[in-house]
Amino acid sequence: MMYQELLAPIYQFLGCPTPDAWIDFAKRPENLTTILQDHMMCELKAAQSAMLLLRKYAANTQANENLLAWMKPYEDFAYRKIGDLSALKGKSQITKKIEPRDDNPFAAELIDKMVLLIKEELHHFYQVLEIIEARGIQLENITAGRYAKGLMREVRHFEPATLIDKLIVGAFIEARSCERFAKLAPHLDEELKQFYISLLRSEARHYQDYLTLAQKISPDDISARVAHFAHVEAELISSPDSEFKFHSGIPQ
Repeated sequence: MMYQELLAPIYQFLGCPTPDAWIDFAKRPENLTTILQDHMMCELKAAQSAMLLLRKYAANTQANENLLAWMKPYEDFAYRKIGDLSALKGKSQITKKIEPRDDNPFAAELIDKMVLLIKEELHHFYQVLEIIEARGIQLENITAGRYAKGLMREVRHFEPATLIDKLIVGAFIEARSCERFAKLAPHLDEELKQFYISLLRSEARHYQDYLTLAQKISPDDISARVAHFAHVEAELISSPDSEFKFHSGIPQ
């Protein structure tokens, strides 16, 4: 009940709730390995998406190099099996200042919001990895599902519309993550339940940060674009899906 006030605007923002069929499938003990590994990769992808926005729209040349170096240990571990849990410890904090470009009036605000988001997503990646290793789960290659691709297909291809749409997409991904953490938590063991509840506040703030930035950058009201993506996102969530993922639709 203490999180209902936090979650209420997210429920209003999303075009549909997570179907019970997804929860029923996700809570099965044999699917926990998939949930945890896909969740871990989702945290990395969220950090990568935010970093790409910074590199394209906000950071100067030297800062771009700093961003690449910041992400490298995580990408090495996730994609190239280089490093281990101890090698990632403390790496979620960037050590060099990210200087904004001069040609974008929103560069400094993008950096403020996205750097904090990246720090938190990388920390969450580390936390999920800790849980995976503590439970003796063997890491496997997790392929990308249809969810993010389906949203990104709707992004317009001219600026500033491209940036605005990408920020709106980011808002929906973060909002859906928050909603699923809340829905799934009661069905998990106590450790995972408390962990997922602990993530709600940051995920809720992330979606609001994305939306706020999108509206500030847009010369027009973004309500129509938000409504469009809400429809697309709801269709992806509520339709049958051949793959089971953290953000998948109804399992077939």
